[in-house]
Amino acid sequence: MPRYARSEREALADLLLDLGPDAPTVNEGWGTRDLAAHLIVRERRPDAAAGILLPPLRRYAEAVRRRVAARPYPELVAQVRRPPAWSPVSNPLTDELVNTMEFFIHHEDVRRARPGWLPRDLPAGLSAVLWKRATMLARVALRRFPADLLVQAPGFGELTVGRGGERLRLVGAPGELALFLSGRQRVSRVQIDGPAIPADRLRAASLGF
Repeated sequence: MPRYARSEREALADLLLDLGPDAPTVNEGWGTRDLAAHLIVRERRPDAAAGILLPPLRRYAEAVRRRVAARPYPELVAQVRRPPAWSPVSNPLTDELVNTMEFFIHHEDVRRARPGWLPRDLPAGLSAVLWKRATMLARVALRRFPADLLVQAPGFGELTVGRGGERLRLVGAPGELALFLSGRQRVSRVQIDGPAIPADRLRAASLGF
């Protein structure tokens, strides 16, 4: 059985080592050191990881992340590469379910911050997993979007979300849709068909978690 979470994790760790601690990422204000620290907190500090999603805890989570980021960079990358078996999000039972899209997106966060990047030719199995995750994300992120939005991944499926009204169509490969729906609109290769005003609103919407 393919282990896409593991392969994306390994590829990201290799890239982090290759680029060093100060390379840019797609995440505004974060370099590679910051991204590595975020992943470590998410997997190794459940007390602080809740702050990734819960606004009241974000200040504490950010303070922990900054302390983690101050460690030697090779140590950070080694911890990204080898998560603890006890981690709620990275143990053998949860790894593929929770981390496939997480590490695909963060791998692309680093790749797409470099000049001349191109989309990867992903395995069909990975694309199928990303499409399932993207549909779940679309139902959450776009459930109140003020349009009738058809999301299509040719060869994988489609779904309609939004509150209704003007019709839009968002088309892309599953990986590109996963990036778009997680808030990486400016670096995702998708097509939006429909009226200009709601299309521009979708491109600028605050998506993801």
